[in-house]
Amino acid sequence: MSRVLDHFLYPRNCGEIDSPDGVGIEQDNPWLIRIRVTIRVEEGRIADIRFKTAGCVTAVASVSALTELVCRKLVEEALATTPADIAAALGGVPKEKLHCCQLAVGALRRAIADYGMRHGTLDLAGRGRRALE
Repeated sequence: MSRVLDHFLYPRNCGEIDSPDGVGIEQDNPWLIRIRVTIRVEEGRIADIRFKTAGCVTAVASVSALTELVCRKLVEEALATTPADIAAALGGVPKEKLHCCQLAVGALRRAIADYGMRHGTLDLAGRGRRALE
């Protein structure tokens, strides 16, 4: 079974964190994809990450793989995650589906930005707002 199909059929970290430290939502209306990521941060690390999504097989697989990639990483390390990292974790995705990986990363970055705004740490280890764009 491909890793994409495995993450779709058996998604990791589904659901939502009660009282999250950060919430990020990304959507792509033409493709009807919506991703919601919630995070809990402890001692500068992503201690827990959960997601809800509506979309295609690759969208579900992308955000599921993302949660495995960033859980327990430092916030700064999680910010460095790229769509290519997700595609690699999935064993590759078709070029026309890379936008699903981009949406997953976007939702994570929005959740981290939300965490930064709630805790007054928009600088996020000297990387500034540009790290979130």
